[in-house]
Amino acid sequence: MAQRDSQILEILVQRKRIEVAALADELSVSKVTIRKDLERLEGKGIIHREHGFALLSSADDVQGRLAYHYEEKQRIAHRAASFISNGDTVMIESGSCCALLALTIAETMRDVTIITNSAFIAGYIRGKPAANTVLLGGFYQNDAEVTVGPLLKQSCESLHVDYMFIGTDGYVEGVGFTNDDQFRGQAVRDMAACASKVVVLSESEKFSRRGVLPLDLAGKIAYAVTDEGIADRHRRALEASGVEVVIVRTAI
Repeated sequence: MAQRDSQILEILVQRKRIEVAALADELSVSKVTIRKDLERLEGKGIIHREHGFALLSSADDVQGRLAYHYEEKQRIAHRAASFISNGDTVMIESGSCCALLALTIAETMRDVTIITNSAFIAGYIRGKPAANTVLLGGFYQNDAEVTVGPLLKQSCESLHVDYMFIGTDGYVEGVGFTNDDQFRGQAVRDMAACASKVVVLSESEKFSRRGVLPLDLAGKIAYAVTDEGIADRHRRALEASGVEVVIVRTAI
């Protein structure tokens, strides 16, 4: 991502809404240039434009969360994509890091099949012919744009993949990764049962949060991909539990 794009997102994360002309002045560029920048970011589903203003999407949905720590999430997604080869079939759960992973696959790889319970991800990569999408059935949660429940479990039972990629709402030492919604947490467990290895994608900030529902994926999680802000104690705890921690570095 260009440096100016990062500056735009930082401003919007702080203010939520700013006039396009004021944004151009603040970044010392022309209105034409800033409109092109905003058009590009809108095309990625990160921001909206409305009546001469730029707005951040709601933080309550996946699209809105894309803007928060976007660069870290993008680096995590690109590193996670290195686990995948052209022609593979993988499972990807909901979440902003996971959505960026799906987009990275769709834009840089060939003939990868993505099995997901995220309607957001399915829509996010539509029009990208390099990736095939299988959307799992189940009860649809409007807020998270995911399918959950017994029908999802049935949809998974005849499937098997080498890798499943998941996000997380938090981490508790001695317990592991956590989720804040019991139905989505169970969906992750049901999908993970069909995978040989699970890869967790998470910004380091999530390690300071304590979700209420353990994912209970001990023995399944092979890798955790995160940024260099992860605390040493969390890295050591993960490695002691058999999880390889893959740290993506800030670009110089």
